[in-house]
Amino acid sequence: MVLEDDVINAADKLKALREEVAKEFTGQGELVETALIALLAGGHILVEGVPGLGKTLLVRAFARAIGGESARVQFTPDLMPSDITGNIMLDAAQGGFITKRGPVFTNIFIADEINRAPAKTQAALFEAMQEFQVTLDGKSYPLPRPFMTLATENPFEHEGTYPLPDAQKDRFLLKIIVNYPSFEEETAMVKRVTASDSGGAELSVAAVKAVTTPSEFAALQKKSALVTVDDSLVDYAVRLCSATRKHPAVQCGAGPRGSLSLIRSARARALINLRNFVLPDDIKALAVQALAHRLTLCASSELEGTSVAEVVGAIVEQTAAPRD
Repeated sequence: MVLEDDVINAADKLKALREEVAKEFTGQGELVETALIALLAGGHILVEGVPGLGKTLLVRAFARAIGGESARVQFTPDLMPSDITGNIMLDAAQGGFITKRGPVFTNIFIADEINRAPAKTQAALFEAMQEFQVTLDGKSYPLPRPFMTLATENPFEHEGTYPLPDAQKDRFLLKIIVNYPSFEEETAMVKRVTASDSGGAELSVAAVKAVTTPSEFAALQKKSALVTVDDSLVDYAVRLCSATRKHPAVQCGAGPRGSLSLIRSARARALINLRNFVLPDDIKALAVQALAHRLTLCASSELEGTSVAEVVGAIVEQTAAPRD
């Protein structure tokens, strides 16, 4: 259990981290909170949205705020696994083999348009996401901690893409659909960016200062994992997932990772909100983000225009939550 003083200290650190990110990242509050929850819970997020909404800028700002590093790879049909993980190569000068580590060896990795790369390349990234390691020539190399993957999908351009299989989507802790910013948010962003020295040609994160070190943030992750979850809330999370498997609009419901994701992300949300215990509202608030991408709708439901978010929302409304 996390002590009250530890909760206050952790929440202060997380608030300061969000304030630093806000110096360079305007608006998109839901995306910022989701990214922080996923990072704190030690998970990964899948972001669906059109290009140009600041996803790369957000990753760079978060990495700088935790005192870590970030890397971005644009996924393309000709991308090879070694372009992500690295490889073993011959060094003629030294007369031996050396290990060249790929861009995934970082704290926050952005896989831009992940569905444009073939399955073999996607699979190389999923080993890193699941095992927090990369295997090169039979030897395993651990990734830096903390480590999070933020993968993006463009919902409109599907030509030449390789849709993620459901089993691979299941590896993501949360999924969020990012819409265009409001008029006020976009106006503020344009003014701030074009007022910089580059005139808007470069998106700088120079104003963001490190609030923690990577090791200190890893300690915050451990505190998040110790947030108290009552048995009734575990039961609630499992009932929500179970309900997705029985819903008439769903062909394939959420597996056990759905229940785990609800609890892990709810713990992180509780800590961010100055609590050392989870409330039913934490689970309700994250249900769509944690479960929607794990469902496969029936063909008839898709033809009727039903969305997975609507199905999960209905399930939350129909499933009795424990009393606070």
